[in-house]
Amino acid sequence: MKIVFAGTPAFAAASLDALLQAGHEIALVLTQPDRPAGRGLKSQPSAVNRLARARGLAVLQPAALVDAAVVPAITAASPQVLVVAAYGLILPPALLRLPPRGCVNVHASLLPRWRGAAPIQRALLAGDSQTGISIMQMDEGLDTGAILLQEPLTIAEDDTAGTLHDKLAALGARLIVRALEIPLVPRRQDASSATYATRIAKGDADVDWGRPAQEIERLVRAFNPAPGAQTRLDGAGLKIWRARAGPAIAAVPPGTIHAADADGIVVACGTGTLRILELQRAGGRRLPAQAFLAGFRLARGASFGTKHG
Repeated sequence: MKIVFAGTPAFAAASLDALLQAGHEIALVLTQPDRPAGRGLKSQPSAVNRLARARGLAVLQPAALVDAAVVPAITAASPQVLVVAAYGLILPPALLRLPPRGCVNVHASLLPRWRGAAPIQRALLAGDSQTGISIMQMDEGLDTGAILLQEPLTIAEDDTAGTLHDKLAALGARLIVRALEIPLVPRRQDASSATYATRIAKGDADVDWGRPAQEIERLVRAFNPAPGAQTRLDGAGLKIWRARAGPAIAAVPPGTIHAADADGIVVACGTGTLRILELQRAGGRRLPAQAFLAGFRLARGASFGTKHG
């Protein structure tokens, strides 16, 4: 099938690679402009851009889809369908109507739950037991189109945003190939069941030690690998990368360190305790708690900063 593909990060690159391996003709790739990344903030191509150019595909990188060159370029490519996966730009109505088979989206949730920009993180933060992939026929709404194909995925107790991303990327790649190969009957979404995965904002990853330990553990998992759950210690920033919720030990203020040894750093929360297993001081490396404590002494009774501390 002749396809125009629109996507940007590694999640989308998995679907593009699967379509190529399945023998589909990718007539044009749309991806976002190169962005500064890394410590040197050098301009870096997206994962989709790197894959597309490695395969010799035509690439277009408009800053906005109202760019006058976009519709003529897609029209000239004559796609049967436009496949979208984590592209990051809203398709205007003119593009939605252009391919004969319309535009199909690979979305990382079981729609209508977690419509929007950050479904993986929001599912983890909410403590969902499962998520999945939805292949959706796109319309003018925000992830409101009819469902073509869905498959659930169990969220493991130790899943982070990183591990869940990789599982969903592989599942999405498999399902988009299947969706283009077999006849499917679109199924309308139940709008009354919709929830919204709002974009991650500055401060969302801050640890509020007054919250229950289980919620803080989910926050740590949801923001690993980026941007990392954030707190403060002795006025300096600190990130928590792995942690496990546990029972309350003593009636002490939230954020108070109850124990710090080879088994981790145990911190009082609003309810229960959090055992920190891996952490990182500002400007330092990610370290297991035992290695962290070898170079940084923590006194029992010291406190981590609160969300507003």
